[in-house]
Amino acid sequence: MEFSNKLAKESILDLNRLKNRSCQQETLNKLLEQFWAENPVFHQLVLQHVDIEATRKRIFNYLADYERKTLNSHFYVNMLDRNIARRCIHVLKNIFARRSEEITGHSALEILIKLAHHQEVEVSLAFIEELRQLFIGMKGNTGLTGNVVSIEHPDRVDHRTTARIRSQTLNAVAENIYDRARRYASGLDKEVISKRKLNRERIMKVLGATREEWSSWSWQCRNVIRDAQLLAEIIHLTPQEKMAVERATGNRLPFGITPYYLSLMDFEQGRKLDHAVRAQVIPPLDYVENVLLSKELGNDLDFMGEKDTSPVDLVTRRYPMVAIFKPYNTCAQICVYCQRNWEITDTLAEEAKAPQNKLETALDWFENNESINEVLVTGGDPGIMSNELTRRILDRLAQMKHIRRIRIGTRVPVVLPMRISDEYADILASYLEPGMREVCVMTHFEHPYEITPESMEAVQKLRARGIPVYNQTVFTMENARKFEMVSLRLALRRIGVDPYYTFNAKGKEETRAYRVPIARLIQEQTEEARLTPGLDRTDEAVFNIPRLGKSYLRAGQDHEVVMILPNGARVYEFYPWDYSFADTSPYLHEDVPILDFLAEMSRRGEDPEEYRSIWYYF
Repeated sequence: MEFSNKLAKESILDLNRLKNRSCQQETLNKLLEQFWAENPVFHQLVLQHVDIEATRKRIFNYLADYERKTLNSHFYVNMLDRNIARRCIHVLKNIFARRSEEITGHSALEILIKLAHHQEVEVSLAFIEELRQLFIGMKGNTGLTGNVVSIEHPDRVDHRTTARIRSQTLNAVAENIYDRARRYASGLDKEVISKRKLNRERIMKVLGATREEWSSWSWQCRNVIRDAQLLAEIIHLTPQEKMAVERATGNRLPFGITPYYLSLMDFEQGRKLDHAVRAQVIPPLDYVENVLLSKELGNDLDFMGEKDTSPVDLVTRRYPMVAIFKPYNTCAQICVYCQRNWEITDTLAEEAKAPQNKLETALDWFENNESINEVLVTGGDPGIMSNELTRRILDRLAQMKHIRRIRIGTRVPVVLPMRISDEYADILASYLEPGMREVCVMTHFEHPYEITPESMEAVQKLRARGIPVYNQTVFTMENARKFEMVSLRLALRRIGVDPYYTFNAKGKEETRAYRVPIARLIQEQTEEARLTPGLDRTDEAVFNIPRLGKSYLRAGQDHEVVMILPNGARVYEFYPWDYSFADTSPYLHEDVPILDFLAEMSRRGEDPEEYRSIWYYF
């Protein structure tokens, strides 16, 4: 039974009107009734015993029977259905396993037993729908192969005819990709460039700036917009946006937007095209409230556990041959979901530059640890350090013969492209030594709407001097629509930036509004990125584990789903990459419920039907 049926759509609609509790309960009852009807054998198994262990044994026999059927080529008509079935059975076994209950402190099986016996238990629509989709997948009833076009032909058809038919099919696929990618406006579009010229003139008038001043990165830094009132004079804010900024600045949460980046925002409110730009720096109100509550409760906001991986101040080390150096602890503007927002006190804070003694101690550490051959200079944003300090740090690193690569992690090509002057690019290029040392820039474009002629010029200045530029994207609700990332990758390649990493948004509770299920990122990599040329999809999808670092999501052996929580969230168990030499515990991650994600996509005007294979990515 397909996800597109009426009741499943009602489930999504009901998530978008949670205030109507009776409506939600009615939909839940209907969905549960449908679930039992679709799985009568399973229903009888959980009805036979209240004892969970007896029930568990019977259910594992039931799942083993279906697993045997996956080895029978006649049971599953399509190979996709068979592969999905095998994955779903594996996940169901994990969910119903006693070990999973012990490590997560939850039992989906116990909930199902109570529901079958009409006992009172708190569950969500997302919980029932997740399990319903797993059983649909197990039985090979997803319906995902219904629109597949066959291009296999009998032997009597000559090879050239077969090739031409295939080529025609590929033409249709390619045109669909282009059509979908073009849905997302780019800052290189002529009409967008014209609109932003007017934006710039309006901002310059409000700030009393000349064109020469606008092109100065130091002027941009001096005129960072820091309060809601000035912001509201330049663009229209919704009441909630204005309240969030006022609440943040009133409680000394870091906030700031460069005039240049502000010019990328549309004058009108509504976030039709500039949703990703606004969301990058204008915090949701619940984010502000959650951060303030965490601080009030004395919670540690160091989500990634960097204090546990810092051998000396300013250094973070998670891997054998690369380490992070943080000499400058502020940015030209603050990204809402910044990994290090717990360290940054304010935009362009005067005390951001590390004291000389700490700089020297950190640099001494790099000199004394010759196993490190790569340094990521980040922060904060080292791109806004003075030329003098930049030279001083790079001079010292360049003296270390074991350092063969220096990376500069900076967002200035996106938020302050005028910082990449000829002089600055020459400084970086002066430390290139072919055959001995390379210098590269790592930046963070999040959406094609951020890519502009100015950012392209900045990138080209670096590339002209032999400095490659790589992009690290955070996968959020702002770039997770179908082919939105494809659009970004195509735009990046046009300006000379190589896609490098796509990070699944971290599991910080305060940034919940940005988070996307892991399944959506794997779906995007498999169904959208995979259709584009190899050089367009060089980014690797990763999940950052606190204290340990990156887990590659394409490496299926490194993670698995072990539980479905009552709210419908999957619990993933991530296995540490360093298991071969360190006794490190696995990491449990509570993901975003898929039905919640689909409800948000629906609210944003997307058709959930287009995402229905998401249930079968783990």
